[in-house]
Amino acid sequence: MKRISLTFLFSGMFLLMSYAQPQVVDQERFAFEPNLEINPDIPPPSQFLDYQLGENFTGYAHIVQYYKQLAAKSPRVVYNEYGATYEGRPLVNLVISSEENIQNIDEIQQTHLKLLTASESEAQTIIDNQPVFTSFSYNIHGNEASSSEAAMQVAYRMAAATDAETLDILKNSMIIMYICINPDGRDRYVYWYKSMKRLGRPGIEPKDLEHFEGWPGGRTNHYWFDLNRDWIWGVHPESRGHTGEYQNWMPQVHVDYHEQGYNSNYFTMPGTTPRNKLLPDSYESWSKVFGDANVAQFDKHQINYFTRDAFDFFYPGYGSSWPSVMGAIGMLTEQGGHSAGGRIVETNDGYHLTLRQRIFDHYTTSIATIKASAANQKELLSYSYNAWKPSNSKTSTKAYFFSDQDMYTDEVVNVLKRNGVKVYQANSNFQIASAKDYRTGSSVKKTFPKGTFIVPTDQPRSLFINSIMERNMTIEDSVMYDMATWSAPIAYNLDAWSTNGSFSADMTEVDDMLASTGEVINPNARYAYVIDWAQRDAPKALAKLWAKKYNVRSAEEPFSDGNMSFPAGSLIILKGRNREKANNIEEDIKAISNETGVRIVGFNSGRMLTGMDLANSGNRPIKQPRIAMMVDPPFSSYTGGQIYFLFDWVTELSIERIRTTALEQTSLPKQGFRFGGADLNDYDVLILPGGGASLKALFGEKQQEQIKEWVQNGGTLIATESATEFFTKENSDITEVELKKSPKDSSEERSYLKYADREDYFGKRRVPGSAMNAIIDTTHPLAFGVKSNLYSLRFGNNVLQPSDKFQTVGYYHKDPSKLLVAGYASEENLNHISGQAFAGVANLGQGKIVYLVDNTQYRMFWLGPSRMMQNAVMLLPGF
Repeated sequence: MKRISLTFLFSGMFLLMSYAQPQVVDQERFAFEPNLEINPDIPPPSQFLDYQLGENFTGYAHIVQYYKQLAAKSPRVVYNEYGATYEGRPLVNLVISSEENIQNIDEIQQTHLKLLTASESEAQTIIDNQPVFTSFSYNIHGNEASSSEAAMQVAYRMAAATDAETLDILKNSMIIMYICINPDGRDRYVYWYKSMKRLGRPGIEPKDLEHFEGWPGGRTNHYWFDLNRDWIWGVHPESRGHTGEYQNWMPQVHVDYHEQGYNSNYFTMPGTTPRNKLLPDSYESWSKVFGDANVAQFDKHQINYFTRDAFDFFYPGYGSSWPSVMGAIGMLTEQGGHSAGGRIVETNDGYHLTLRQRIFDHYTTSIATIKASAANQKELLSYSYNAWKPSNSKTSTKAYFFSDQDMYTDEVVNVLKRNGVKVYQANSNFQIASAKDYRTGSSVKKTFPKGTFIVPTDQPRSLFINSIMERNMTIEDSVMYDMATWSAPIAYNLDAWSTNGSFSADMTEVDDMLASTGEVINPNARYAYVIDWAQRDAPKALAKLWAKKYNVRSAEEPFSDGNMSFPAGSLIILKGRNREKANNIEEDIKAISNETGVRIVGFNSGRMLTGMDLANSGNRPIKQPRIAMMVDPPFSSYTGGQIYFLFDWVTELSIERIRTTALEQTSLPKQGFRFGGADLNDYDVLILPGGGASLKALFGEKQQEQIKEWVQNGGTLIATESATEFFTKENSDITEVELKKSPKDSSEERSYLKYADREDYFGKRRVPGSAMNAIIDTTHPLAFGVKSNLYSLRFGNNVLQPSDKFQTVGYYHKDPSKLLVAGYASEENLNHISGQAFAGVANLGQGKIVYLVDNTQYRMFWLGPSRMMQNAVMLLPGF
């Protein structure tokens, strides 16, 4: 009897546990239009995957295979691969329309593109007869993974439904679906989640491991970049791929699909301020049309949502804003869920949010958008046509001009060309009666030299051109979701001008993407070879010289032989110090020049007319350093990724990424300060990508002593952004460098501040990514190759106080009225920041600490200061 009772008891407990299981897939509430007429020959995702959408996350390879099968089964679907990720995954988009439209897809596509330059009468004919083009980008943040699941159901529904409404929509629509913008990040997240999910009862508890993704997470691509900030710049293959493919279609409507924290309800359009004031006036009303279409469905299904809050569309590099400056109604959706949602999670109000619902919500808005687009076919085509007409521009700028001599000129030209902009180059000198200087903001009469690049605004991309080339955009609200300025000439530190007046110049369109071509002058030189350090890829040339084991020197000051001049930092390869390379040196020099695009000059004598002779001991030998960069919390994956990309991809110099997980001595026999089993004494350079106040917890008293000893023994420590604050006397015992914090606000106004006014009040007290005029000491090795005037990108208020405790290399303009170039900063903050340091070096024994308060390679488009990071790693250890 006891045995029977226990069996019955355990059976009862098992039944109770079964009933207590949370329902991961509620197919009754979140059904995908179950009453639709469907072609049974076309398989739904659940049949192909062998599980219901929402039961699990789907690996990217299986998603791709489903779309291939869908295209093979349905004559409405075209499958296309437009590129590949760093890790080799295909980048895929689908085009879905009626069978007749698909049969005539090339003709429809070409006719549609004619709308960009059509006359009024030609345009009307096209508008009357063309389908509307509607596109979607899913899963640009890899761990916002529900939208790629939803995309499968959306594609299936449009490929398989046979009802009259769907057939009419397809007749009047070309639907372009970018199924997953970030496959590498998605798979990083999906594989992690599958390895961490609870296989018994799903982990609804928010604190469970399956809701805590590890550093750096799946949000970013292979190099830890946020691809949703890269639509303009095209730093990465994913961005170049989808923006290039997008421009083959130039849709009227585009929606970018995202997720936010699981406690948040669904965001749909319209958004909030600030806005890009250059957009057509009707943009806001159109965004409301589509938002209302989503709202109607959410009301029907009792889905929580919100509008007009949290998300602005000021920065034009998002997937919701870049399409808008390309003439579409660009929009955003944000589903609650994100990486912490898993398959199911309990929200702060006790609701069980499931992956199935997240898929359903995104499916619902996708279909609502397709229907709203088709219902407004002609009006939307007219919207794009008018947005593409330069005569409708809201600015009076006629053209932009920039020098062909700057380090990153080619980058800007290529960014513009990748975005469909026509760029020209002057064949001779020309004059502008009133040219506005980017550095001063004043207008002057100016003669421009032959070779100057010219970007007229009288072209279909005028809205895009003005949105990224204007010196400063109008800001209606200082509280913004992203940065306050992104002007391309400023970000790349170009000498640039604009004009509102007419101009005349003999100019030729730039047909091809620009790339530096290598050149070796006097390749059989008897004495030495020299590489001008101000060249864009001189650091890459140095990395290749090191890889081939060459002895290289760096010039401490400028020099000239009377015919050619070279700046400080220029590389010197003395043949007498590389005699073991005598049989290969000419061949190696030519190969390095060809591979990097740098010009290398051979000298038959080391005697210089001005400056030090080539073999002067003041020209320092620089050896390849052993470089480590700290990763894992509390360090920034974004900053770390940017630094890693700068060296691994751009410079081709290896740096080791060292985890913070073991800071104390280990049982390994080596002695020294250890980072996850790595001995600090094995490295010459240590990079700290941010970290902020958490560094106090990471570097205790013992670790601080070890770091200080390592620096004193010759190490170079590079502190970036918030990490610089730790290495001041206020926060550690390592240096006497002083931090200048933002002054505390003790005003009576703050004491009686209304709750409703707090966000606006504190928003105005921060600097939200604004360009500052900065002065650079170009005689210091940290600044070799950098121009003396620099635009530095400022976030936050804390800066360093110039003093004799360290060498100030970069400081903000001393005149507050001349400090702010673009973006937003209050008068109080400008007074606080002016004259303060953001880049410097503190010597400590035989070593040094480098302070880079502002990000020197922000998102790898704010490249003006980036040479300082390369100098800190590659040159400073030798000086």
